[in-house]
Amino acid sequence: MSKSAKISVESLSRKQVVISIAIIGVMFFMFGFVSWVNAILIPYFKIACELSHSQAYLVTFAFYISYFIMSVPASYLLKATGFKKGMMVGFWIMAFGAFLFVPAAATRTYAIFLIALFILGTGLAILQTAANPYITILGPKERAAQRISIMGICNKAAGIVAPLIFAAVVLRATDTDLFKQLPNMDDIQKAAALDELISRVIVPYICVGVFLFLLGLMIRFSPLPDIDTDEESPEQQRANEGKSKIMQFPHLVLGAIAIFLHVGTQVIAIDTIIGYAGSMNISLLEAKVFPSYTLFCTICGYFIGIILIPRVISQVNALRVCTLLGLLFSLLIIFANGRVNFRGHDADISIWFVVLLGLANSLIWAGIWPLALDGLGKFTKVGASVLIMGLSGNAILPQIYGLFADTHGLRQAYWVLIPCYLYLVFYAIYGHRVRHWSATKRSSEGKVAIQ
Repeated sequence: MSKSAKISVESLSRKQVVISIAIIGVMFFMFGFVSWVNAILIPYFKIACELSHSQAYLVTFAFYISYFIMSVPASYLLKATGFKKGMMVGFWIMAFGAFLFVPAAATRTYAIFLIALFILGTGLAILQTAANPYITILGPKERAAQRISIMGICNKAAGIVAPLIFAAVVLRATDTDLFKQLPNMDDIQKAAALDELISRVIVPYICVGVFLFLLGLMIRFSPLPDIDTDEESPEQQRANEGKSKIMQFPHLVLGAIAIFLHVGTQVIAIDTIIGYAGSMNISLLEAKVFPSYTLFCTICGYFIGIILIPRVISQVNALRVCTLLGLLFSLLIIFANGRVNFRGHDADISIWFVVLLGLANSLIWAGIWPLALDGLGKFTKVGASVLIMGLSGNAILPQIYGLFADTHGLRQAYWVLIPCYLYLVFYAIYGHRVRHWSATKRSSEGKVAIQ
């Protein structure tokens, strides 16, 4: 698509903005549905493919490492094809990944599942690289966290229903007895039982693949405008004069690290909670609801953000509050003790602080994006791809958690959260204000560059 075909944000009518937000909201719902079903895939594959904790968390590694590898190429694809054609390609790549679940399940080959998840993540990398900067600039900068919170509600609402739908489709009431009997079966009986168990994913993922393919067509021919994300104000042009590399924006690079750590902590809170519940003798059929509790808390946080930002609290201060809460809840996961019976679950109280991490994580993503992209101008698309690369934290941190879980136990493994939230607190308070790498470098106005 030529540059002349693109339009500026200011030229959009209110109706166009509302329609655009609604379309992007549908996309974020699908992002969430495909991503958060991993919370139930991990324990499911652990049983069906006979895996260790660290091997099972390769689900998240394969899915999210694609963001690190494919985000920058995705920005060039979008530049070459235009916004909507690029989105269509992203959805079609995801559809191909979903269809790969069929041969993976037919042969019960974990490696093919991991390849399929990588391809799903590749499609999502393209979509996320386009959608996040798009929604960030689609309106006043000071309300960016509000718009991102609306997208977060769509994303996490899908995250609530995805594990429950998956569990309803592939798990049966008799599976609890089956899981208990597996250790006592001979090799032939066990292989037959596990083959039947894994084959249940075939029909659901065929349906997902077809839906993703059709959704790509719908986006391609939708009224979604192709916004020029590279436009610069005169002030931005002066501020960015002489800058030719994305690494010359420290607040962006530090923001990408913050995204890396934030998404890692978020996926740990959601994807490990079923396993942590299992360590308290809670069955998989009962534990399947815990990711939904965590995501519900996240949605509550989004609603709080929509109501309070920026009327009552700025998006920067909301980010600071959430990072501090994340640090507090992480410490309570490790040190709080005692059995409680809540919502029909008899569990250690620490699991509810894992749930509350959903609340703490709710406004961190929404707070980082506008701060990290602030003032990038023509570097916005590449900057967005750098931030999307940070989503590889979803791949790395769960692996670290899994290694610690295998060697030190599931509860002690949550120590990996502490340094992550400490850095997020640093970025919220100070890191986002850094505009030059050198502390002694001064701006053209004669002010200290690090403010």
